[in-house]
Amino acid sequence: MSEDNAVTLAAVSGAVGVTGEVRLKLFGAGLPELKQHKRFNDGALTLKKIRSDNKGGAVARFEEITDRNAAEALRSTVLTIPRDTLPELGEGEYYHADLLGLPAVSDTGEPLGTICAVENFGAQDVIEIERPSVDGKPGKKFMIPMTVAAVPEWDANRLVVAEAFAEG
Repeated sequence: MSEDNAVTLAAVSGAVGVTGEVRLKLFGAGLPELKQHKRFNDGALTLKKIRSDNKGGAVARFEEITDRNAAEALRSTVLTIPRDTLPELGEGEYYHADLLGLPAVSDTGEPLGTICAVENFGAQDVIEIERPSVDGKPGKKFMIPMTVAAVPEWDANRLVVAEAFAEG
């Protein structure tokens, strides 16, 4: 699977117990979305069992991981699936992975930078945009809410930011 086609659903944050279970940090829709998939990382990991950790993450067991040492070795491993295995989206919906890397422009056409992160702090998604680098220094970052007022349109090629939010 090419990296462009890979969508990250979770990351292993450590081992749980001695039988090979791992703790997962969940991305996207969370546990219900993750449960729909059984094979990750081009088939290298096969989900055997998964449950909530009651802290916003999950605890999983993979067929290929049978002890704590193997579970510890997975720390920081991301769990990916092919993009084309995700369900089709409805009008106005998006996958975070589809926004990452998109150029952002103001509604007057001024280039603003590139989307470098999509966060959700509880109320709604927030887009982080990194301005172009200046004199070899990384560009400054700013955040905007992913609302119709702030982002009147987006597609596979760009994200348009309303001028009032483009000042960042």
